[in-house]
Amino acid sequence: MKYLIVGLGNIGSKYENTRHNIGFKTLDAFAKASNVFFEPNRLADTATVKFKGRSLLLVKPTTFMNLSGKAVNYWLQAEKIPIERLLIITDDIALPFGALRLKGKGSDGGHNGLKNIQDVLGTQNYARLRFGVGNEFSKGKQVDYVLGEWSPEETQILGERIDKVQQIIQAFSVNTLARVMSDFNGK
Repeated sequence: MKYLIVGLGNIGSKYENTRHNIGFKTLDAFAKASNVFFEPNRLADTATVKFKGRSLLLVKPTTFMNLSGKAVNYWLQAEKIPIERLLIITDDIALPFGALRLKGKGSDGGHNGLKNIQDVLGTQNYARLRFGVGNEFSKGKQVDYVLGEWSPEETQILGERIDKVQQIIQAFSVNTLARVMSDFNGK
């Protein structure tokens, strides 16, 4: 069974440690822990992790955040993966830093990457894991905040939260979405 796990972010070293790139950061950690490496591929850097008889295709779109849907759609089609086995990992300013919320559908919440995915796929019905980055910014400074680097305090906690995301990815591949939501949301 194949699963498509997509971490949202922007390519390039200037974005590497920004809040907006938490999707990339979590997949990098997952790949490293699984002893696999990302390779440049069509519209994305990809790696495949085997877990309990499942094949998890990790995708980091190289289309930049606002065109993420193009890469998501391409890999769903190319690998013939049903949308029920798609998980998007993204940052969320509406959640406190470190909070994790898994949902099976919903609005884009003002997130341009999710908006593009929904526009391209023509549905809001796909699993998404929102990683809270907080909202410690003044009016009009949202872009600077999400494209800003993690604070020293956030960096101290980041590793533990990324480990939790890895557990969620694994659980997503072997359990029902409802079960995974019940086991992990709010923890």
